[in-house]
Amino acid sequence: MKLVQFFKSKSFLISLAAAIIISIVGVLGLLKWLKVTTNHGQRIEVPNLLKLDTYQAEQTLDQKELRMIVLDTLDYNKNFPPLTVLEQDPMPGSSVKENRKIYVKINAAGYGKVILPELEQLTYRQASATIASMGLKEGTKSYATFIGKDVVLEVHQNGKKLKKGDLVVKNSKIDFVLGDGKAGLSAEQLDVAPDID
Repeated sequence: MKLVQFFKSKSFLISLAAAIIISIVGVLGLLKWLKVTTNHGQRIEVPNLLKLDTYQAEQTLDQKELRMIVLDTLDYNKNFPPLTVLEQDPMPGSSVKENRKIYVKINAAGYGKVILPELEQLTYRQASATIASMGLKEGTKSYATFIGKDVVLEVHQNGKKLKKGDLVVKNSKIDFVLGDGKAGLSAEQLDVAPDID
């Protein structure tokens, strides 16, 4: 049987028609199944979870058939209650499908602690930049007799002397005792005003 005659045969045409019908029915069935299982066209508005604790946030999402995933606990933000939602993704008011994961970041329970680096014998400028980068604040400055002007001699917090390696709560104040630059100078050298006759 030649190839041309095979393509014209009744058995080939019936097989071809059956294959086309099965393919069309299969594609239509697949599209219908996808529409039903993916809830095509159905949207749920994401609720605002900010400032809710994790239990309240989870309950709110369960009512809307959404899921919560906690990504991280962020540094303490005093504008939000401790252990509450600080950030969420997708944002409130966004439209999502049922069973969508909502990612949240939680506010820490309080300020964390940092390890105090060596600050003694640094200039005040260097020391203040160092503590600012660590999330600490400058407190009071007092002076003691020392040859170096504005050199850090001691570091205190709430009256207690601190040293390298001490744990200090972030956002707290650090007090400095600085050199006045007058050690070893005579009274004549300290009096720098010219004599006026």
